[in-house]
Amino acid sequence: MTITQRLLALTLASGDWVLWLLLGLSVISLAIMVERGWRFSRHTVDVKALGAELRRLLAAGQLAEARRRLRRARTAAEAVVDAGLEEAERGVAAVGEAMIGAKALQRQRLERNLGFLATLGNNAPFVGLFGTVLGIIKAFHDLAGTQASARGAAVVMAGISEALVATAVGLFVAIPAVAAFNYFSRRVRAAMADTDALAHLVLSLLSRDEHDGLAEPSPTGQGGR
Repeated sequence: MTITQRLLALTLASGDWVLWLLLGLSVISLAIMVERGWRFSRHTVDVKALGAELRRLLAAGQLAEARRRLRRARTAAEAVVDAGLEEAERGVAAVGEAMIGAKALQRQRLERNLGFLATLGNNAPFVGLFGTVLGIIKAFHDLAGTQASARGAAVVMAGISEALVATAVGLFVAIPAVAAFNYFSRRVRAAMADTDALAHLVLSLLSRDEHDGLAEPSPTGQGGR
């Protein structure tokens, strides 16, 4: 038996596994969509209100109170700014570096499992097409085993119609995955934009305070000359 005949026998014996694979992938995809949707819906922040509150607290020198406010809800923006304020005593440069590192970690958390949705959206149609090809191979193999032409045509048509189900299922799995990936990617970009806005606000406030501190006259003043 040649390798082609062996592969043909394997194809004819187990052609439905593609549909089961797509079904399993769709369940995983749905679970990721629900988990990410819950994650983004529970972690939202009013950037304008939070920025105004941080401006008031930092202008009054209430750094500890500002950090307590940030720890009430751990959105990406609040976690990043809190990480920066933790290094406030080391200077503005340390605050900026701390926020850059925290932002990278928060981005990873927000993008968790989105790669699976992107991969599934790109490849599920090909998996379905593979199942369709297997089904067509089986249909023509069944045609070769029939004698009557009318019955043979019916066998081929039935086999092809069944084979196309795999392509339809592949598209059915891919389209929601692509839509969900685009939606959650947009939410990640929005969260990172909010984070950048708050981070730059905090840096500007701390830079002003640091500059004011350096600009204060010495205790001797000019009158000590």
